[in-house]
Amino acid sequence: MTENEISYLIRGAIYKVYNNIGPGLLESVYETALVYELRKIGLNVKSQLGLPFIYEELKMEVGFRIDIFVENKVIVEVKSVEHLAELHYKQLLTYLKLSEVKLGLLVNFNTSEINENIIRIVNHL
Repeated sequence: MTENEISYLIRGAIYKVYNNIGPGLLESVYETALVYELRKIGLNVKSQLGLPFIYEELKMEVGFRIDIFVENKVIVEVKSVEHLAELHYKQLLTYLKLSEVKLGLLVNFNTSEINENIIRIVNHL
């Protein structure tokens, strides 16, 4: 399955969660529901995946945590904030670079327009 095919399925699951729950809850609620929906459709999903950070000879066993990692190809960062900040975009792009993953989705569930709050970010390896 390609990153684009996985992304399509993830978007469908995001819409389902949003339509069933609505905005205004904690990120952990949306993350849990989204993981459930993704697994329900048969995708390999890891949540709160700790990855090492390596800088020259320095290594941290868990340098950062990915909210959701789907099929070992797409990172999903879940937010529930008033507005996405530039920091959120940069964070996901850095996660993509450090993990050498090509595609990420940044989603903010705290909105009245979910379609405008699913942001696709590509790591140009």
